[in-house]
Amino acid sequence: MTYIESGEAGHWQGLRRRIDAREARVAVMGLGYVGLPLALALAEAGFCVTGIDPNEAKCAAVNRGESYIGDVAGAAVAAQVEAGRLRADSTTGPLAQADVVIICVPTPLSKGKDPDISYIVKAAESLGKAMHPGMLVVLESTTYPGTTEEILLPLVEQNGFVVGQDVFVAFSPERVDPGNKVYTIRNTPKVVGGATPAGLELAVALYGAIVERTVPVSSPATAEMVKILENTYRAINIGLVNEMAQICHRIGLDIWEVIAAASTKPFGYTPFYPGPGLGGHCIPIDPLYLTWKMRALSVQTRFIELADVVNSEMPRYVVQRVQDALNDEAKPLRGSRILLLGVTYKPDVADLRESPALTVIELLRERGAEVSYHDPYIARIVFSEAPDLAGVALSDEALATADCVLIHTAHSSYDWARVAAHARMIFDTRNAIDVAQYDGSARLYRL
Repeated sequence: MTYIESGEAGHWQGLRRRIDAREARVAVMGLGYVGLPLALALAEAGFCVTGIDPNEAKCAAVNRGESYIGDVAGAAVAAQVEAGRLRADSTTGPLAQADVVIICVPTPLSKGKDPDISYIVKAAESLGKAMHPGMLVVLESTTYPGTTEEILLPLVEQNGFVVGQDVFVAFSPERVDPGNKVYTIRNTPKVVGGATPAGLELAVALYGAIVERTVPVSSPATAEMVKILENTYRAINIGLVNEMAQICHRIGLDIWEVIAAASTKPFGYTPFYPGPGLGGHCIPIDPLYLTWKMRALSVQTRFIELADVVNSEMPRYVVQRVQDALNDEAKPLRGSRILLLGVTYKPDVADLRESPALTVIELLRERGAEVSYHDPYIARIVFSEAPDLAGVALSDEALATADCVLIHTAHSSYDWARVAAHARMIFDTRNAIDVAQYDGSARLYRL
């Protein structure tokens, strides 16, 4: 496909001037963990931003100046709403007045682990009805290489617009790390790939207003692949160390001691840590987008598929280890009281997406265990095919009456000394209990 470039075109020049002057009107489609922080950052940079999300409760919260995401301060949202630079709408009406539209919608996997890009398609179809000359469209949703050019561009062009002349398109992968206090939108480099040089330049100018460094690449597909590579790297290395944890257990070694010692090497080694499985919106999902894409080309992604098998089996491995620990105490898993500490997929975030705790709980229930949990961020877990589970208070009695306390997520608010002092048995999947200071009052098992 050939795109027409026109450096002198009024649409390009006018949009660039509006971006540089912070006069461009921006619409962010999707107000989740990616969209809301992005909308806020753009508003703080001086742009007039409208967040678009079908969830009316989210939109109402934003318009009240409230935040529902831990990394986003409510006071910061309120300040931008009061200044008139940030608002939210549950309809797509504001798209028609937008100069820039950024798509930040979910890209989950189906039950068969195939990509579900229906949210992208729906967003693009809504946008197609509101497209006008001089608009920049940026896709941030993580997806397989080729999505921008194969899915988004045809929908953008359906009204006869010429990409690079009338409208402009780019892809820039989100790199949000929920709960990270060091790396934020501002100081995390932003990779940008334009469908045309004009689109690349406009997108770089836009993101340059909110980030310290932009990283231009040659195409949207390259930018899409960057995100896939980043999370595939993590998924494979976590799969490796999860397998190492199982090996160390079988031969009587402490995986945590092994990792700590290996980490002293100043070159050639980066530590990764085992756990009860992978969770979140990126690492368990993104590599499988590439697997799906390559399957259509009859190419096998062996590392990715093997890592997925290892990581997906970790909840089952944890449950088996808990059962073995109870057997050591002459107790069956059926009827035993299991208390999970932490159920979110990572510490200090209120995010249950793809959390291995959900599978751990289901497997424990299937085996007849009496399961309870405590998590300061999650009041209730809703299961699609099983009874809901409400969290319990973390009392000394709750710790003492559990047959096994299963440490799943090491939230910083937990007092591990208190847990160790009152629990009768602990299965620690996160190396949360300091072995050097452990007094031995409870039977301690570690991954």
